Amino acid sequence: MKVLQGIVTSAKTPQTVTVEVTRKWQHPLYKKFVKRTKKYACHIEGIEVKEGDTVTIQECRPMSRTKRFKVTAKVEV
Repeated sequence: MKVLQGIVTSAKTPQTVTVEVTRKWQHPLYKKFVKRTKKYACHIEGIEVKEGDTVTIQECRPMSRTKRFKVTAKVEV
């Protein structure tokens, strides 16, 4: 299962948050580091989060048409 870490960008709906995950990788030919971001719709239960919080998300069964991840923990900074 995939486990990713990202920042909450939207927490407006009751059981769904949007998490933005940023990853850096090195281009195979040009050797330059490239940054890519992707947004995931995540299911949330029992954890209080707000926009700007860093969270850990984990892949799970499909909860809806767009939700394939759930929030497992809030990372303390």
